[in-house]
Amino acid sequence: MNNNVLAFTLTILAGLSTMIGTILIFIKKKDHTSLIGASLSFAAGVMICTSITDLIPESIILLRNNFSNYVTIIICFLGLILGIVVSMIINYYVPDTTNYQNKSLFRVGLISMIAIIIHNIPEGIATFVATSSNTRLGVSLAIAIAMHNIPEGISISVPLYYSTKSKKKALIYTLVSALSEPLGALLAYIFLKNIINNITLGILFSLIAGIMLEISFKTLLPNSKKYQNPKLIIYFILGILFMLIKLLF
Repeated sequence: MNNNVLAFTLTILAGLSTMIGTILIFIKKKDHTSLIGASLSFAAGVMICTSITDLIPESIILLRNNFSNYVTIIICFLGLILGIVVSMIINYYVPDTTNYQNKSLFRVGLISMIAIIIHNIPEGIATFVATSSNTRLGVSLAIAIAMHNIPEGISISVPLYYSTKSKKKALIYTLVSALSEPLGALLAYIFLKNIINNITLGILFSLIAGIMLEISFKTLLPNSKKYQNPKLIIYFILGILFMLIKLLF
């Protein structure tokens, strides 16, 4: 198989794995508040662990190929701060005037979707570039991305479904996020394949880490606490454990 075709195929499959997370909206529960709280707490654990154990270290590795250790830390730190600021801006400008019963829950899903789209595009670029140059590396990267895309799908679909009561809307919003992964691959193929480098990817990964950390601590965890589920800490730890298992790939 041509490397470009394989790269697109892997990126599409990794992106569509996000839709697996929507399975939870088809589970009928009398007390859906426990499911919402658990989903948000689990997603927060995933995002925090991804940022600390994956995105930040990867950013440092990429930047260190071009800069000294001190400059690398400064650039990575500034990328984190910029990501936090970007996330705060997104949160500020996401519309609040909806007709949905639970506006705060709707915002959680919408903000998660925007953040994950921003996250998925460079992931799609990285998967495409990696597969084009090293098939084994590309396959490994795609599997790892697919694993953490599943809880990302949960973080979008569950709050959107329970705030709008519409499975269709939850599926469409999640699908938009899923398709941003192959969009990144397409951008890499058309525009970026020959100009993308360690510096730009390193900065992008640190910026994405900042966005995810801000969302986790400012949006996901505070909203999960509203549902007063005594097992929230367990789901949070399970989210972290899930991502640590991903590191084996």
